[in-house]
Amino acid sequence: MKKETAVKNLDTIITKVEGARLKVSEHHIVKIIGISKYSQSQDVATLYDAGQRAFGENKVQDLKVKSEELNELPLEWHFVGRLQKNKINNLIDLNPTLVQSIDSLELAQEFNKKLQIKNKKISCLLQINSAQEDSKTGVLPEEAVNIYKKILDTCPNIRLKGVMSIGAHVEDREIIKESFRTTKKIYDELVPLGAKYCSMGMSSDFELAIACGSNMIRVGSTLFKD
Repeated sequence: MKKETAVKNLDTIITKVEGARLKVSEHHIVKIIGISKYSQSQDVATLYDAGQRAFGENKVQDLKVKSEELNELPLEWHFVGRLQKNKINNLIDLNPTLVQSIDSLELAQEFNKKLQIKNKKISCLLQINSAQEDSKTGVLPEEAVNIYKKILDTCPNIRLKGVMSIGAHVEDREIIKESFRTTKKIYDELVPLGAKYCSMGMSSDFELAIACGSNMIRVGSTLFKD
């Protein structure tokens, strides 16, 4: 990716994010996470030069490779993929800024156990399957608040920072909007418990997500396109 392309892509997204967030409130801040799973380390470095700082990977091995290749840069790495239990130790060793995909109480407790052994703490988000689609992981909306509280109570080495969800995989914008509203309603309930991030919205629907209250978006294809 050329520097000019990276600057242009980032500027386009920032302009759209600004437009969407200002419709919510001038005080509404939205964090952009660049999802680099289909891109090379060099593209990440080019986007860093253009001003992007936070990036996300959905495979532990890819996160390891890119974070090691780019360890000279002060990047903020997020893990956004499905976490297999046999990869937990590897992920902990990489010390990501945020693990966005804790998708069950069982996974949280296993993650916490391994964190305790290594005497580490990591910030995480609880993934909610707000669209209630079989193809997606995450806790069910009606169980989310209780599970969030249980993680707070039983997993002292997990710093729970909020929630994450993926919008409904349909064409109908109203259905997508409804899935985002479901997540935002849960997030609002969790703010008194310290929730800080409501991570929702990807390349195809981040403006809609921001309109529904998202304060963290995960964009890949629009940011990394040539």
